[in-house]
This record gives sequence, structure tokens and C-alpha cells, in this order.
Amino acid sequence: MFPKKESGSAVERAVDALPSGRWLLAVSGGRDSMVLLDAMARRRRGQIAGVATFDHATGPQATAACDLVARAASARSLTLRRGRAPGGLARTEAAWRGARWAFLHEAATSLGAQVMTAHTRDDQIESVVLRLLRGSGPRGLAGMLAGDPVRPLLTVPRTAVAAYAASRQVPYLDDPSNATREFQRNRVRHEILPALERADPGFGDWCWALGHRAADWRAQVEALVDSLGVRPIAAATVTVPVETVAALDAAAWEVCWPAIAARAGVVMDRRGVDRAARWALTAQAGQTIPLAGGARLSRTRTTYVVEGTVRGAGDYIA
Repeated sequence: MFPKKESGSAVERAVDALPSGRWLLAVSGGRDSMVLLDAMARRRRGQIAGVATFDHATGPQATAACDLVARAASARSLTLRRGRAPGGLARTEAAWRGARWAFLHEAATSLGAQVMTAHTRDDQIESVVLRLLRGSGPRGLAGMLAGDPVRPLLTVPRTAVAAYAASRQVPYLDDPSNATREFQRNRVRHEILPALERADPGFGDWCWALGHRAADWRAQVEALVDSLGVRPIAAATVTVPVETVAALDAAAWEVCWPAIAARAGVVMDRRGVDRAARWALTAQAGQTIPLAGGARLSRTRTTYVVEGTVRGAGDYIA
């Protein structure tokens, strides 16, 4: 007998493979997220808690994209959550991302749902290239394969998403900012990655495999940190017992500190990791060192404490 062929498109198969859940779809109005909305509404309609869209306040096109999402949600009788970046927000990728994720997390919490995004295989490859350019270690190179949110299309190439959009006549709006070379991700997408692929065919596949190896390594580190007894004691604050880490040397601390700090919402850069690793070997009770972004690391008699910063109200407009 001939083997049975898989039915449906790559997008549909990816959506069908999802476990049951309650999902908040993050939809920008662009092609990938509008395809995710269409596919989820067709095949997992009962599991959609709502649709969230965020206006970055970059101009009429951004607002028009949110309007498109609102119409699509209304046509399907889906709950809509709509946010807008606050006035005065810095016009940087990091500032927009921070405001957007603050909005998404609060919207998901209010609906008792988990955020779902439409990132594709190509997005993951671009993320790996970006991290390579920044000199990231294995933790960073895992990219979108690590942690939240849920990304059902992450194994699906962008060409397959485009084919679905064409076949289903899914309406979407192209964000003009995706074409500008002002932002680093766009330079990677339109210039750097194509050049590397021409110079070394298969470079993108290598980045994809590298991300998977890094994600596996990161999962092992997270399991190790779980065994150390790290626990939250307040908002953006975690502790780890001194007795469970007494045998760690500087190299082990360099591996563990980023994972421990991440549980307090703190991202450590390379210099911070190196400094914290050396400090931990000799730190005495009462001693403290600063970390990036206003966070700090301190030692008590029985614990190490990582204190991050709590996001304040008003970081976005709902």
C-alpha cells in the first residue's frame, strides 16, 4: 500500500497539531498573523479566547491595520482587545516590543488565556542571525524556540503562509516599516541573510538547526536551575539558597545566572554575567551589585537574591 498523504496545507497541519488550550491571538494585521487568525477560526474556533491587536502609533497605516483586525474579529464574533502605544514612547524596536508585550500579557491574563503569535520558520532563522551578530551565547541563540508565547507556525516557512493567504484570499496590510532598512531585523531579512545564503547555500537551514541545539541546551540549564531551589518571593524578585549553589565555580555560575535572573524578569548581558559569576564566589551577607536596567543582585546570610524592576501602570494605553 502507498503511504497516506497528509491532508491540508502546512499552515492547517500546524494548527491541527496544537494541543487543546485557550488562546489569545496576537494579530497585527499583517499577512502572517491574519493567516493565523483565519486558520484558527476555521479549525480551532472554540479555543480562541480573543484577538489582540496593538497600534504602535507610527501613523495612519498602523491604525488601519488594527482596524482591519477589528473587522476580522467582529466578522467572526470574536472578543477583541485593542491597545495603543503611549505618547512619547521612543521610536525603537525595543520600546515598541516592550509596550506591545505588556499589553498582550495583561490582555491574556484578563481572558485567562495564553498568548499565541504567528512567527514563522523564517522569523526564527532571522532571530538566530540577529543573536549571532550580537555575540549571544546558547541561551540567546535558542531564539523563538524557547519559552512563551505559543507559536504554532514556527516550523512553517513564510512561503507556505503566503500560499495559504493567496488560496484563502486572506485580507492583510503590509506595514511600510517592514521594508525600511532603519531597523536591524529588516536589514537582516532583506540584505544580510540573502547575502549569506548566496555565499553559503543552506546557511538558513544551519541557523535553524543551531537554534534547535541551543534550545535543547537551554532546556537542560532550566532543569538544572529548577533543582537549585530558585523561588519567587515578590514581584520581579527571586532567591536561590546559598547551600544549593555552594559548589558552583565561576564557569557554572556563568551558565546559571542568566537563567536564574530571567525568572525575575532580568536579562543579563555578557559583562553582567561575568561580573556576577566572579562576585558570587566571594560575596558576603549584605553585599549588593547592580545589574542592567535598574536590577540588582544581593547576598543574605542564606540566599542570593535577584531583584528586577516591576513594570508600572501606564506603560501602554488599552
